[in-house]
Amino acid sequence: MTDTAIAPDALPAAFAAAGDLDAVNALLPQAGVGPGWAKPKPSVYPQPNRIFVPAHWRAADTRAALDSASRYVDTHMSERRNLIMVNPHPGNDYATARTLVAAYQLVLAGETARSHRHTPNALRLVLDAEPGAYTIVDGNSIPMAPGDVLLTPNWKWHGHDNRASSNAFWIDFLDVPFIHLIEPMFFEQFADWIEPAGDPQPDSPFRFAFAQTGPAVRAMAETRPGERLMELGPPHMTTIGLHLRHLSAGAALHDPRTTMNAIYAVIEGTGSMAAEGKRFSFSRGDVLVVPAWSASDWIADSDVTLLRVSDEPMLKMLGLLRSEQPD
Repeated sequence: MTDTAIAPDALPAAFAAAGDLDAVNALLPQAGVGPGWAKPKPSVYPQPNRIFVPAHWRAADTRAALDSASRYVDTHMSERRNLIMVNPHPGNDYATARTLVAAYQLVLAGETARSHRHTPNALRLVLDAEPGAYTIVDGNSIPMAPGDVLLTPNWKWHGHDNRASSNAFWIDFLDVPFIHLIEPMFFEQFADWIEPAGDPQPDSPFRFAFAQTGPAVRAMAETRPGERLMELGPPHMTTIGLHLRHLSAGAALHDPRTTMNAIYAVIEGTGSMAAEGKRFSFSRGDVLVVPAWSASDWIADSDVTLLRVSDEPMLKMLGLLRSEQPD
């Protein structure tokens, strides 16, 4: 950049008088533009420029951390007592994958978590909950049982009411990073803390009860040897896709690279996943992330059921869903 500022009206004459390309480049910042012929880094590239990395979080660790934190953090101090699964790539401080975030949450016995609503879509996978634990969605008490998936679509009031005698523990998934990117973030707290709710609605359309979905995915025909894949819905969310993935004991599967970001939560079973030179052993309640354009290899030590949370429907809608073709 030139050391001396040039009046806007004088810029055309300055460009005309530039004696070489370096002189032109030096004047460009004063016109508020950058040279497309000398970009500091490429703006297009032959394939995705992967930044987020495969990672794994253990439920045992996070449950112990939340149990400890619950002695000091209540739902008045923080509406959601949760631990965010921050992808360990340099510079990241929130997202689990480019478009998605996951967090473990704990609600104590007899505790309520304030109702609120927001433009991000959200859902939860229940790990531990006894009868009497509810998520309240738009005034409806929806029971929570282990393995259940509960939806809180965007701008619907939702809060939590644990009337059981034991603590409730689950995993939240949201498209907050995507909303941060495109910016239509809105959030509102319910004025009277917790939204009044009527009788429990076990058959709510916002609940996929594992008592039904678990046997259903196990009874499906295989999508490929050792694997069964079942979409959850309707209802569907426009930005988040949900699938139950069942792996038979002994299955060994390779997933090619895809533009889809996927977070996997282990509902039952044990096994391992390898991606980008890292191998992670997993068990019930653990979470794994396979970011866009990362291949992964799965081995099931026992029968495994996973919840896959992805941005697949959004990519399909935009015509951006691609998978690497085998050689």
